[in-house]
Parts: sequence; structure tokens; C-alpha cells
Amino acid sequence: METSAVSTTGEERDEERIPLLSSSSPTTTNTPSVASDDEIRPWQPSEPQLATASPPPDTRQAKSPRLVSLDVFRGLTVALMILVDDAGGAFPSINHAPWFGVTLADFVMPSFLFIIGVSIALVFKKIPNKSSATKKVIIRTIKLFVLGLIIQGGFFHGHNNLTYGVDMDRIRLFGVLQRIAIGYFLAAISEIWLVRNVPVDSATSFVRKYYIQWTVAAVITMFYIGLLLGLYVPDWEFQVQSKSTNLQTNSTILVQCGVRGSMDPPCNAVGLVDRIVLGQNHLYMHPVYRRTKECSVNSPDYGPLPSGAPTWCLAPFDPEGLLSTLMSAVTCFVGVYFGHIIIYCKGHPERMLLWAVSSLVLVILAFAVQLFGMPFSKPLYTVSYMFLTAGVSGFALASIYFMVDIIKFSAPLVIFQWMGMNALIVFILAASEVFPIFLQGFYWRSPSNNLVSLTEAVLQKICNSKKLGNFSICFVGGAILGACSRRLTHQRHILQTLAFFFLSFLLRSLLQNYDKEF
Repeated sequence: METSAVSTTGEERDEERIPLLSSSSPTTTNTPSVASDDEIRPWQPSEPQLATASPPPDTRQAKSPRLVSLDVFRGLTVALMILVDDAGGAFPSINHAPWFGVTLADFVMPSFLFIIGVSIALVFKKIPNKSSATKKVIIRTIKLFVLGLIIQGGFFHGHNNLTYGVDMDRIRLFGVLQRIAIGYFLAAISEIWLVRNVPVDSATSFVRKYYIQWTVAAVITMFYIGLLLGLYVPDWEFQVQSKSTNLQTNSTILVQCGVRGSMDPPCNAVGLVDRIVLGQNHLYMHPVYRRTKECSVNSPDYGPLPSGAPTWCLAPFDPEGLLSTLMSAVTCFVGVYFGHIIIYCKGHPERMLLWAVSSLVLVILAFAVQLFGMPFSKPLYTVSYMFLTAGVSGFALASIYFMVDIIKFSAPLVIFQWMGMNALIVFILAASEVFPIFLQGFYWRSPSNNLVSLTEAVLQKICNSKKLGNFSICFVGGAILGACSRRLTHQRHILQTLAFFFLSFLLRSLLQNYDKEF
């Protein structure tokens, strides 16, 4: 999908170009104005020149500079995803929170969604044909959703498992890309159809132009709260496969609930909606709550079940399910609002001030909602979690914008800029494991003797620590990727591009981790 946080194409990259300097027109900068080709200008005598005549003025319309900070922010988010995904197994403290709370990894998905919203505001700031724009949005949504099914539906079996294929009766229907597709669709459609044709020349006119869009976001939030707190969750059953001798049997386990408004792992309305609509066979079978103290002796890491563990520890739960995905779409709406500030505030101080104030309000709302009894939880995507992560994303955008687009501190961040402009392929490399599986297909006598396992063993030996060895892979891979991308930005030859992507695939195999949660 071209406007999502994980992809951009050339056409929409051009559409994301905006005026970064204070000006009275969105198509001009601090350069002198020039006349168009068909303008008739009066003749004026030229001044005497001592040497050669100056070249004729360039009458081409100046192109607004690209918002580099958005690319850098997108690339930093992708890099953070790779870091927490691969180093999270070695350092559970930066991995996703087992259920309640927020860690470094829990800011990745909301940042993606926030950036999607900003991109939507820039891409659809001018809509010549609403029907054509809607068609493009629908096609992109379907493409991304299907891609998510292929990548995260269970077709690829992962590290050291040289098989592939998925039972359609047990394919996972929702995932990260599916969530991004739905958030993108809702925010983009609202930007196309729900924005009033009102010229913006004041704060009041700004509100009148977008209040319907904000109302939709508020309705989604109220609908989520109503279902989360109002739905009655009855007792329910699930099946667990177990092996006895050479036979594989299914045992049925009962989860006792009979409650309303619970936000604990076994009895929340988010899981209830997914079990009813999607079916248990199509949910994620390795939920993050298996790292809680109730379900793991190694909490906050995965581990064996403790004695007396509750029955729900082995139950399926999808962290990207229907109800939580609906709530996550509100983060896209917040990003759209931040994008509107870019469009209608032409000066750096105004943008920075409004972003800072808006982000601060979101963070304050987050802790206020938490005090009223709704804790931070990524698996549920609670309202407090949405406010907190959206506010932090706003602060991050403002900080990166100041560094990259105002004081022009961008050279050291070129790797993240490249990753942001090619985020979809980087995401696929981090999620699908296609090329790592291909590399691991070449082994010596045993599938475990492959490039990935040998590299991990060497680094663990050098660092004299399994954790530091796994963590070092991230830095080694990042240095390789940075060198390759820096080279690519200066020379864009086909052979170099192919070599770069091969090294990127190779890098991804080195960054592979056994405890992947996506």
C-alpha cells in the first residue's frame, strides 16, 4: 500500500511534498518568484555587463521539498521493529508487555498507524476525483490485506523449519498488515468523503472543515468502550493438541468467565468478538499473555507453565483482532490531524507549537483514562494506550521534524530515510522470512548447521554471552545495511540495486530470532 506506514511509491512520494519554509503560498519557497511560460512580460533594458551574459532565468515552477522527517520517522519505526523483534528474545524487558503496561516494542505498531494518518493528509490534500480516489484506496486496502494473509497467515513456518504451507481451516485471518490496511481504509475514506469544502483561514474554519471526521473517530472510540465494558462474556471452551506416545489427541478445556467489563486475558470482550466472528481456529495461537507470571516461570519471557497455572494460558488470542483493530484505526485519525497542521500552518514555529500542545493533551488524556480504570494494554488496544502512544508519536514527529527539516541534521539519518522510503520491502523481510528460509535450505549434514545458526554461535562465543551475541547481530546488520543504503543514495545503477537487495536479504537472515512474535 503506497500511503501506509510501511510503503511508499514514487507517485505518492511526490504528493507528500510540502512547503517547509514560511511562505504565503503552498507552492513557493524563499526563492524569487518566476513568471509562467505563457505570461507576457514588458521589455526592460538590461544593465551593462562586463563579461558574459548571465544565463536566462529558469521558468520552471519550483518543486516543494519533500518532508524528509516523515521518511526518517517511518524508517526509525521499521528499525525499532527489527530491533525489538530480534533482540526482544534476548532482552524481554524491551519486548512487548505481557498484557498490561507499555514497553519499547509497544510503540512500534501505533507509530506505523500514526505515520499512515500523516501520509493520508498529505496525499489527499487535493482530490480531483473522489470516485477515482476511493477506487484506489479500496484496491490498495485489498492488496495489503491479502499480502498480510500470505505473510502472517501461517504459510511460512519460520526458523530452521524447511517446510511451508497452511491448512486453510486454521489460517490466521488478521495480523499487522491487515490492521494497517483497515486503519488506512477508514482514515482515507473519511479524508475523501467527510471533509467539508471550507476554506481554512482561522481556527474556527479549521474545525468546521474537519469536525465530521473527528466525530467519526469519537464514535469509533465510544463504540469500542461500549463493547469492551458492556458485553457479557460467558464461559467458553477451546481445544489443545497433545501427544501421548505416538498418538495426537485433542483435549477440551473450559475457561470460566461469566463476567462483564473484564480486561484480563481470558474474559475480555475483544477476545469474545474474535471467537464469535473469526473463529478460534483463525486466531493467533501463541499470544503474548503466555509470558505473564500466571503462565510462565520465566516471566516476562516465555517459559514452562508454573504449577497451578490457569487453564486459559494455552488459549488462542489475536492481538490484531477485530475490535482492537477498530480502535487502532483512531490512531490513523490522530495522524491525519497532525498532517492537516502541516498543510495549513506554513511556519515552523506554528507547526511545532501545535504538535507539542496536541501531543501533551493526548498524553494527559492517556493517564486520565488510566486513572478511571482502563490500563495501558496493546493486546486490547485500550483507549488509554491509544492516547499515550499517539501522543508519544506526535512528540517523536516534532523532534525529528526539528532535526531533519529545520536544522537539516539529516546526513547521519540517511539509512533511516532509505528504510522509510522502502518500508514495505523491509517489513516483508522482517516478517515473512522467505529469504532466510531459502538460505537455511543450504546446510551441512543437518538443517541446524546453516548460515544463521553459525553466525549466532560465533557472535555468542565472541561476546561470551548468548544475549549479547544475539544483540550484536542487530548492530552488525545495521552497519552493513547503513553502508549499503548510503552507497545506493549516490549511485543508482541496476547492478548495485540488485546487490543491495541481496545483501538486505542476507542481513535479514542474520537478524532472525527464535522467539518472533509477529
